[in-house]
Amino acid sequence: MKNFLLILVLAISFFSCKSKIEIKPLESKSSIKEKVNKVLDGWHLAASEANYQDYFGKMDSVSVFIGTDATENWTKTEFESFSKPYFDKGKAWNFTALERNVYVNNDRNFVWFDELLDTWMGTCRGSGVLENKNGNWLIKHYVLSVEIPNDDVQAVILAKKKNDSIFLSRYKK
Repeated sequence: MKNFLLILVLAISFFSCKSKIEIKPLESKSSIKEKVNKVLDGWHLAASEANYQDYFGKMDSVSVFIGTDATENWTKTEFESFSKPYFDKGKAWNFTALERNVYVNNDRNFVWFDELLDTWMGTCRGSGVLENKNGNWLIKHYVLSVEIPNDDVQAVILAKKKNDSIFLSRYKK
């Protein structure tokens, strides 16, 4: 029994002398949503100001950008190459969020979102995923789509029929 008490006292002393691990409380989901909204609004603003560094600095090195054309499924590097001439001319694109929904996972280290946008193409929708890396929210995946009213779908199908046929022929070999 004396040995047990001695071991218990030594164990308590050992662990109480160790440096204490600080456990931070989880950040609130509303605070995370606010930060993510700032990142996305800043991302769109950087494009409207043709600020190449700020725009691509908000994207993770392994991010993907999917554009409105069926051929536009780009890595960050590919999207940078495509976009650079626009940024160099001082005029990229101007997207303004009309509404945005942000969803936070339980571990609070990634979010997914959808946003309705006012753009030069009319109403568009963006959606994507951001990850918190070392305290910075970075865009991992972004999808841009043109919104088509249901009443106009048939006209759009007809307008893109020829190009779809050419594009789809790559997959029908």
